[in-house]
Amino acid sequence: MNDRLLVLVRHGQSEWNLKNLFTGWKDPDLTDKGIAEAKDAGRRLKAQGLSFDIAFTSVLKRAQRTLDLALVEIGQTGLPVRKHLALNERDYGELSGLNKDDARKKWGEEQVHVWRRSYDVPPPGGESLKDTLARTLPYYVQEILPCVLRGQRTLVVAHGNSLRALIMVLEKLTPEGILARELATGVPVIYRLNADATVASKLDLAA
Repeated sequence: MNDRLLVLVRHGQSEWNLKNLFTGWKDPDLTDKGIAEAKDAGRRLKAQGLSFDIAFTSVLKRAQRTLDLALVEIGQTGLPVRKHLALNERDYGELSGLNKDDARKKWGEEQVHVWRRSYDVPPPGGESLKDTLARTLPYYVQEILPCVLRGQRTLVVAHGNSLRALIMVLEKLTPEGILARELATGVPVIYRLNADATVASKLDLAA
């Protein structure tokens, strides 16, 4: 029987997470804490006895570095890795690089809250969560899911909003349900799928 393993990990803390900046498609590196979170994710997966056949990540440094550090801990530095911008974080447009408090001063608390927490209202020049799902989900269906269903043990290291797209499908969540879901940095979520791509089991490795 195929294992049909799919593990999702949000990248470790980035320099801009620490500074409370809107990051989006900007490309800051991990902080020391983020590096530790990435290594810890690898150690937790190894402790579960897991190894992988393939990995997917975005084209952004913080996700790629998290994946690399985790794979060192697992002992799989030669694992095939596919990188694609479909897994990039949501593009925050004109908000990118701004401190969240400064953005509230410029546009108002209520407007910034709408941009951050609504499903389909994008910030100026950026993407809504709905837009992010529209590019992430086809990539999942066409590239990632077939690997899982073939029995390839699959690791995906990406971003809070792009991973929400996958979780929305896996857990059959509504737009409201996915908005309420927060993903901690560097914490693996382990899914095993049925042959019809539905979830057979889920294990969150939060401490």
